[in-house]
Formats: sequence, structure tokens, C-alpha cells
Amino acid sequence: MRVIGITGGVGSGKSEVLRLLKEKYGAAVCQMDETAKRLQRRGTDCFDRIVKAFGTEMVGEDGELDRARLGACVFSDPEKLRLLNSIVHPAVIEAVRSDIKEKTASGIRIYVVEAALLPDVGAELCDELWYIYVREDVRRARLKASRNYTDGKITAMIASQPSDQEFRRACSVIIDNSGVFENTERQIGDRL
Repeated sequence: MRVIGITGGVGSGKSEVLRLLKEKYGAAVCQMDETAKRLQRRGTDCFDRIVKAFGTEMVGEDGELDRARLGACVFSDPEKLRLLNSIVHPAVIEAVRSDIKEKTASGIRIYVVEAALLPDVGAELCDELWYIYVREDVRRARLKASRNYTDGKITAMIASQPSDQEFRRACSVIIDNSGVFENTERQIGDRL
């Protein structure tokens, strides 16, 4: 099995790349953010450990974690963020590792791990890391059109993510998704 890590900034078109890899190449796709959310649902070990570490005030009226409240708590305090990550990241890595084994046994040839946190979290699972690159002006136009984000929100989101240089240093494959998607498809096809 070939395990490919997909990363890139907001508005880079990772979702379209994942769709292509799944539909055209039969890849199993794992979005680490979704795995993390699933592992933090009520009744899980992560949920219990988060509530124990951060208090019952992090639980919303529905009995699930209040993600907005938890986010506000940890993103303003690096030590609390480190604590949350120490609870969640190992569980996510283990869940993905287990899924890779399961998919390998079922005969799947390509497994794709998508995460904004790659390469910091999860790179050890991957045979190679792909950076989905898009020029900033294209990212901005896409985010305005698809999500109706303001310039200020886009600027803040881009500033909070790794820089283009950081992504390029960490990844062995650069896929330029700035133009028409057929060009992106061709670049991916050349790699598979």
C-alpha cells in the first residue's frame, strides 16, 4: 500500500484532489480532522480525558464537547493547546494506523491522509507528502466565491497556517492547483 499525505492551505482545493484520488484511483481517503472529531464524541476515551483536563464547562447542552468554547480556551494558551494535543493526536494516529492496516488487508493500493497539520502530525504514517499549492490570489478568490469570506478573515486564516516555504520544505511532491483542474489531474496522474 502506498500512503500519501495531502496538505495545503485553506482554499487550495484539497477536497477536489481527494475526490479525484478516491473516484479515479480508488484511494481510501482519511481526513484527520474528521477522525479527531469522531474520537472526541461523548462516550469516547478522548472525550472523558478532555473533560477531566478542562472541566465540565467544555460540555455543551447536547452533551457533546462545545468545540467553540474548547477552541477559545486552548488557542489563547499554548500550554492548554499542548495538553489537548497530547490527548487527541496519539489517538488519531493510532486510529489512522489501524485503518491503514484494515484497508491494506482489503486490497486497497492507495491510502490518502489529509490534514492541515501535516507534516507536524501524521507524517510518520505517510510514504510521501504532497503539497497542494495555489497562488494566494487564487485562494482568496476561491474563498470569497465558495465560502463568502471577507478579506480580513482570509488574511487571518492564511497567516495562521504554515507558509508556502514551510509546506515546500516538508513535502516531496508539489501539485500546482492554481489553474484549471485538468492540469492538476495531469500532475496527479504523472505521480500515480
